[in-house]
Amino acid sequence: MKNAHTFSILFWLKLANTKNGKAPLYARITVNGKRAELSLKRKILVSNWDASKNRLKGLSNETRLINNFLEQIHSKLFESYQKLKTENKLVSSNKIKAMFLGTNEKHHSLADIIDYHNQHMKSTLRWGTQKNYFTTHKYIFLFLKQKHKTTDIFLSELSYKFIIDFERFLRHQKSMSNNTVMKHIERLRKLINLAYKMEWIDKDPFIKFKAKYIRKERTFLTLEELQTIENKEFSIPRLQLIKDLFVFSCYTGLSYGDVMSLTNDNICIGIDRKQWIYSQRQKTSIPVKIPLLSRALEIIAKYKEHPNAINKNTLFPTISNQKLNSYLKEIADVCEIKKNLTFHIARHTFATTITLSNGVPIETVSKLLGHSKITTTQIYAKVIERKVSQDMILLEKRI
Repeated sequence: MKNAHTFSILFWLKLANTKNGKAPLYARITVNGKRAELSLKRKILVSNWDASKNRLKGLSNETRLINNFLEQIHSKLFESYQKLKTENKLVSSNKIKAMFLGTNEKHHSLADIIDYHNQHMKSTLRWGTQKNYFTTHKYIFLFLKQKHKTTDIFLSELSYKFIIDFERFLRHQKSMSNNTVMKHIERLRKLINLAYKMEWIDKDPFIKFKAKYIRKERTFLTLEELQTIENKEFSIPRLQLIKDLFVFSCYTGLSYGDVMSLTNDNICIGIDRKQWIYSQRQKTSIPVKIPLLSRALEIIAKYKEHPNAINKNTLFPTISNQKLNSYLKEIADVCEIKKNLTFHIARHTFATTITLSNGVPIETVSKLLGHSKITTTQIYAKVIERKVSQDMILLEKRI
């Protein structure tokens, strides 16, 4: 990310430390108004210094040697500046100083940890998660450009103020909800935590920061809404496929990615000698074992000979998540369902309408969903409690 910089080099005497008429010689590097001072390990007679030219006065051999030394320093500092610009890296007075002193490898920047994360996490993170990180990186660099007038920043410069300023910046982005802002902050937090573990940074700037998520009500289909979709037959093959995939998820609790990755090898004989799905969640790699209900088995059988599924060796024909959710909007319109129908609603429907509402213990539902913590599943239990309350209010009105 290119950016315009103001850059200057000034040689000066630190007159406050004058002793016996001599003062230490310093170089001042300034980038975008921010300074870094560099001791040149020389002491100069104050009377011989020309402050207007930033050089020694006179024609003596010592004067020529020191002035030549200053020219070399100037040249090396300028080369460091040009190198950083050419490589599109962090351009700051401290970075130039670090390069000059040969200690640059100790000064890790925010871009360094982002690059490290991108290189070393690509094999462990699924593509969807990687794309989310790339989006966060985009906002980080936009924030640095607009608010700090730079392309990068040292990890050692990160602070609590940097975090809350970044949060405020995100909140001013178009159509970004509170929880989306928190997701970006959490990804930044994971990057900084990685740097802290690798000892690239001495302190954790997030130590006083607390993410504030707004708990959203989980949307799910009622039994009547689910049956409306199930009973609807579509003459358009793509809509019929999407309907079947959605209903299959309603009866298994599997997410889009998990459904699309299913193969015949995932269908196994369970402890009850009936057919089960043995798989693991793409998102968390947690193993899941799901007994197949008759409705789910019917849908599997329906697509057993489908050319697309056979060609790709999957249980169902594959389709992108974006297209799938787009077609679900059509299905919702046709079935007169007013909810914003997405594929993930099927998973919520399995948790609420299919299992918890029918007396399946929450511990079992947690296992079926592949949750690592039962507290995650308890969110659905609260939804059921609210439904019980609403039903009782209706009963009260009737009697």
